[in-house]
Amino acid sequence: MLNKIMIGIISFTAALTLSACAGDDKEEANQNKTVQESNEMSGHDMQGNDVTQGMDHSSMNHSGNGEIPQGLKDAANPTFPVGSKAIIQANHMEGMNGAEATIVGAYDTTVYTVSYTPTNGGNPVTDHKWVIHEELQGAGQEPFETGAETTINANHMEGMQGANATIESALETTVYMVDYITATGEKVTNHKWVTESELSAVE
Repeated sequence: MLNKIMIGIISFTAALTLSACAGDDKEEANQNKTVQESNEMSGHDMQGNDVTQGMDHSSMNHSGNGEIPQGLKDAANPTFPVGSKAIIQANHMEGMNGAEATIVGAYDTTVYTVSYTPTNGGNPVTDHKWVIHEELQGAGQEPFETGAETTINANHMEGMQGANATIESALETTVYMVDYITATGEKVTNHKWVTESELSAVE
């Protein structure tokens, strides 16, 4: 009889131990899931490493209000005149590449790729295309050199306006403001900017 009681006590204790372990495992799994979700939202992996450097912001709406910065001059003889059609050969946002665009504006300027940290506390953005000369604070007659630091006076993306930026590349060319419809049927108007090399003639 005593043996049966002892066996019962041992069995009950083992069951409690297993239950506690299972609970701990479940709690740890839930904690890991919470951490992972939090990191995904903040742009970090499970080790806390930043995985958003150079992140593509293609999912953002790149429609604009059509306003152009002060001092920007119309292109004298653009390859794609205002009102003409062209095919976009760039993928700044999802569904853009291959879309037929209508030229809204054509301007001669210097375009830059820039890296910056958004003012809203977002993760660093690297090699953003494009910001033009007239959208940078302190822009003079001469283009900024690679590596120069300046402030962005444009709001193509959330957190861009007023952000400190580093110039990664510079190119003198004609830039275009365009309207187009994405592959998913989204209408984009007054998109800034597409360079001449990112456009091809409609066949």
